[in-house]
Amino acid sequence: MDTSKHTLSTLFEQLGLASDEASIEDFITRYSPLPSEVALQDAPFWSESQSQFLEEGLEEDSDWAEIIDELDARMRH
Repeated sequence: MDTSKHTLSTLFEQLGLASDEASIEDFITRYSPLPSEVALQDAPFWSESQSQFLEEGLEEDSDWAEIIDELDARMRH
C-alpha cells in the first residue's frame, strides 16, 4: 500500500504530465477557470485514462482524493 504523502507534483506524475512547479502552474493557468458545471474529471483536456484515474480517486475516496480536490479548487479560480 502506498502511504506516501501525495502532492500536486506526484499527482501530475501519476497523470503522465510534467510535474515541476512551473509546468503545474502553466497547466492550471492554461485550463482555468474550469466552469462550475464541469466536474474536474470530465474536463475536455484529460485523456480517457487520466479522467478515469481522477474519477476513481474521488469516488473511492482514495489517498489521492485530497490532492485531486486541491487541484479542483485551484482550477476554479
